[in-house]
Amino acid sequence: MHSLEHPKLACGHLVQFRSDGPSLLGSRCRRCDELYFPAARSCTRCSGNDLEAWPLGSEGLLWSWTIQGYLPKAPYDSGETDADFTPYGVGYVEMPSGIKVESRLTVADPAALRIGMRMALTLEPYRVAPDGEPIFTYAFAPALPAAA
Repeated sequence: MHSLEHPKLACGHLVQFRSDGPSLLGSRCRRCDELYFPAARSCTRCSGNDLEAWPLGSEGLLWSWTIQGYLPKAPYDSGETDADFTPYGVGYVEMPSGIKVESRLTVADPAALRIGMRMALTLEPYRVAPDGEPIFTYAFAPALPAAA
């Protein structure tokens, strides 16, 4: 976790800040309980439009992953160039509710990733705003083992 308590986010509507740190924020259909991330305005399962904000948590299990070896295309362009680009991990993390969230991973080493490993939400610098302020995005990092 970055030392900034509430940094500027690229997509602030995807993350909420709680006393124990950041948590992903999705939505839930009040009629059929279908979950969405990012939040949706209508339900594709029951066609309802009564959805509410729904906390998805800050930990999950790595469901699948790959290493992104080329510059991302718009709208995910972070301002990197071919000269300063470094490959990064991308994965799906299954949250306790069962919803799978696509996310950057803090790890780009295939030897350090395995399906089913515990992952924790964190924030990473993503790009720099015209005023020089860093802008962050959510990402998942391997979770630290629980203290004995």
